[in-house]
Amino acid sequence: MAEMTYRDAINLALKEEMRRDKNVVVYGEDVAQYEGAFKVTRGLLAEFGELRVRDCPISENTIVGVAVGAAMGGIRPVAELMTVNFALLAMDQIVNHMAKVRYMFGGQTKAPMVVRMPGGGGSQLGAQHSQSLESYFMHCPGMLVAYPATPADAKGLLKSSIRDDNPVIFLEHELLYNSKGEVPEDPEFLVPFGKANVLKSGDRVTLVGYGRMAILALQASLALEKEGVSCEVIDLRTLVPLDMETVLASVTKTGRAVVIEECWKSAGLGGDIASRIYEGCFDTLLAPVRRISGLDVPMPYSRKIEKLCIPQLDGIVQGVRDLLNEPY
Repeated sequence: MAEMTYRDAINLALKEEMRRDKNVVVYGEDVAQYEGAFKVTRGLLAEFGELRVRDCPISENTIVGVAVGAAMGGIRPVAELMTVNFALLAMDQIVNHMAKVRYMFGGQTKAPMVVRMPGGGGSQLGAQHSQSLESYFMHCPGMLVAYPATPADAKGLLKSSIRDDNPVIFLEHELLYNSKGEVPEDPEFLVPFGKANVLKSGDRVTLVGYGRMAILALQASLALEKEGVSCEVIDLRTLVPLDMETVLASVTKTGRAVVIEECWKSAGLGGDIASRIYEGCFDTLLAPVRRISGLDVPMPYSRKIEKLCIPQLDGIVQGVRDLLNEPY
């Protein structure tokens, strides 16, 4: 094991997979000479050359479209979009082509490719550069969606994504790039899709999160533990497939659930998870499922107001207290 940042764990995953398989290539804006907007592709051009690490024009629709064609031709591209916000320009390629190729050709061809996208709020980047769009991608069948919370999962999930024959949306929270953690150095270390991680065991309430919200949920559980509240914390790891088996087993044990999401509440991921909890363990629930979500507003630039629009540690702690104090 080695301690490294979330950024370096992703970089290591890319290097290991490019060394293992010469068909793995990287495309994107500034991924080669500049080594990535967030320096995730540092050193790739120097080691693998310009045929496998290519800068692209500012055209997200083209970046994803080229990757779809390359994947159908036998290459395993990893396309980087500078932020998830710009994926909206490539949604036709993502929804109508990347996600449907394998189905529409009856399995005669496939698109084994990954689209990496940093996103999330909290960096004072304004309304068009601070969005959490994971629910958009979850809604479309035909592709997998990963959202790692820890450096180890960032490495293991990206390696699994590159090796998978299905197209993968790989989401990275910009505020996690500098977070550190222990990462296995084994080049065969993989994290499977569809297997949530129980970050902490508990028996009073289940906290469900993903990406940065899983980290905040864990911090909230440690704060609540000092008050005598035992929380079980689940990091979903992948949103498609969604490991509801682990979530339902936990809620059956605790009787209460809080779902924490950074995306907008309306039609968000939290509503889907809450509905599945009601379907799966209604008889064992001791209180309604609580959702702690981003506010349904464009993200403000002001730091103080921006913080009000994204779930914060204090709000999560108070949300759990409120749930436990409800008269049910």
